[in-house]
Amino acid sequence: MPASHRPDFEAFRKESKEQRERGTRYKDHFMWPYINQEDLSQPKVMPLLLNSRGRHPPPAFAAADNDAVHLGLVSRALVPIFLNQYVLILHGATTAEEYGKLISWDDHPDAFDWMHTRKQFLPGEGLLVLEVQDRLMKFLVDCCHEILHEIPAADLISDAYAIQPEPPLKTDNDASGFASLAVMAAEAPYRLPERLDLARLESLLEAKKSAAEDHVWALREDPAYFAHQFLEIQDHRQEMLKDTQGRPHPVTNKLREHLLWARITGTILTDAYLSLESFTELHRQAQHLRILQNKYKADISPTKDLPEEYLVGLLRFKHFLEQMAKGPMSKLKEVVASSPPMHKFFIRDPPVNADSTKILIRLKAGVKRSKVEEHLIWLLQTLWEDDYNLFLAGLPRLMDELERLLQSSPEADALVSAHVIKILGDLRLKNAAVEHLDSFKAEHIRWGEPWAKLLPAIREQNLASAGRLAEPSGGKFTYPFDKRRTRDTVGALRKAEANLDAVWTKIDEFLLSKVPELQGTAVHQFLSKPRMLRRTAEWVEPTAPTKDKKVADPDLDVLNRPLSNIFLDHSEDKVQESKVQPKVKAKTKGVSSAKPAAAPDAPEPDNSDPQPTFHVDARTLKVFRTLFFNPEVNSTPGSVLWNDFLHAMVATGFQAEKLYGSVWQFSPTKLDVERSIHFHEPHPKA
Repeated sequence: MPASHRPDFEAFRKESKEQRERGTRYKDHFMWPYINQEDLSQPKVMPLLLNSRGRHPPPAFAAADNDAVHLGLVSRALVPIFLNQYVLILHGATTAEEYGKLISWDDHPDAFDWMHTRKQFLPGEGLLVLEVQDRLMKFLVDCCHEILHEIPAADLISDAYAIQPEPPLKTDNDASGFASLAVMAAEAPYRLPERLDLARLESLLEAKKSAAEDHVWALREDPAYFAHQFLEIQDHRQEMLKDTQGRPHPVTNKLREHLLWARITGTILTDAYLSLESFTELHRQAQHLRILQNKYKADISPTKDLPEEYLVGLLRFKHFLEQMAKGPMSKLKEVVASSPPMHKFFIRDPPVNADSTKILIRLKAGVKRSKVEEHLIWLLQTLWEDDYNLFLAGLPRLMDELERLLQSSPEADALVSAHVIKILGDLRLKNAAVEHLDSFKAEHIRWGEPWAKLLPAIREQNLASAGRLAEPSGGKFTYPFDKRRTRDTVGALRKAEANLDAVWTKIDEFLLSKVPELQGTAVHQFLSKPRMLRRTAEWVEPTAPTKDKKVADPDLDVLNRPLSNIFLDHSEDKVQESKVQPKVKAKTKGVSSAKPAAAPDAPEPDNSDPQPTFHVDARTLKVFRTLFFNPEVNSTPGSVLWNDFLHAMVATGFQAEKLYGSVWQFSPTKLDVERSIHFHEPHPKA
């Protein structure tokens, strides 16, 4: 039995294409990739495998077992026999006689259609599935005999030992006890294949859309957050790599660095806006698909054609997912090599001239790399190059292997920055959705035309003035929010906020002038909402404090301004006017009435939204007091351990689930809300 996880990957890298085609030495690795010592040694995996295969018939696993040998088939390590004009029945078989039955096209009117539409199997591929299942079942039966060695084999299937109810086994949880999408993916090959869960997919995408909205909002509201994003993107620019002669890039020169600032500003803009646009559209389509799935649930069967409306929706959704996965993959090409932990492995060719925007990055010659480093770079390079190796391996398998490597190897994890982890998280979420739909092929549809005009519009020459405003040197975005309010700290807060507002005013003016067709996009709709940015009021000398006087917030109307005056198309005065609603009071005197008796005054409706009170332990209370820090109440801010934060969220009615990369999803279970939220677990190097 192979020692490591996904032995088919190891075999694929060991042999050349010609060696595989002449006859691979690793057939078992390609046929049974999930039967390996590393995975089966995990505490829950063997019980899961024994339970799923023992309680469900082989047809339930035919598609999954066929998918498991994908790498062997496409790499030509496994070559199925060819038998023309026949089809092999695996899907939907209900008896042993039907399962694996060979049917000629001439013997059944639907046989050719079953083969053509892949409702059933080509004979050669079907025989591979039967071979996989035959040896797997023999292995599991042998395991049962070893475990129950004190019972004679003949007695095990006699009436003396009745079939027991299925035992409960809590799974999907990582070592910390929280639900984990990575654990779920790792356990999937050993479980009964799941049905398409569009409700869960919709929930994931809705939370991601909300996170994208919050990112756009925070970039506009929080000067410190904006400065952090600017510097993080700057650290991952390819211009920051030294060239083959050890020289810095021309745009880092003092006379030309305004071009670098413009490029960074453009990256901030496109990353934030395109992420919001893509996840809004994906969430909308997932929502629509869930409605269609419920509408046609009585007509959905593996042996029947899907209803056309539902099929078209699935095809469109799969196409969007595949196209939008290309964004993070392309991003990896830009940022992995230039990320600080990877500088030692990559080098930049000198530009042809100082004005050239073309940058060529390649691996440094003569740099020794460990086996783990080689494997990590190969996986990342395969993802961003999007070529033949990715076609062979498949995106789901590559992401699975990359996730396993980062979790199992501290050496590999240390080479991946927090910024790269976030990009991988986006890619993993989109890929997880694609995995549900991998049997469908998508048609080409038109979408995102306004954004096709955005990319050429944000050339560095167009964003030069905005870039100068956005560059955070000189303390222009220093934001001492954690300090007690004094004349100096209030002045610093207001200065940083004004500087940030100037950046976004310049960007908004430019964007609407260059790309006026943004109406109807998710970004335009979001920026046009009356969602307000919190701003610091002018300093007012405090009156003499008294014991009974509580700290009060200033008038919030003064502290708020729109996300974008330009997109909202109104001034500050109009914002104030729209907020002040005259209170209408019903007259009770001096009103003539023909009615014999005056009706009693109707009480004003109670529009308040009473909030629940949570009774929590001291650990949870400390977390939320730290998170919702008030400099007027607490003397100093603090930090909280991530595990304490998880404990606090669970204590207040959220289910915590680790997704991919650094992303965690928190789903309400006891609260009067339905939407989930995402948080990024702090990276050790962040």
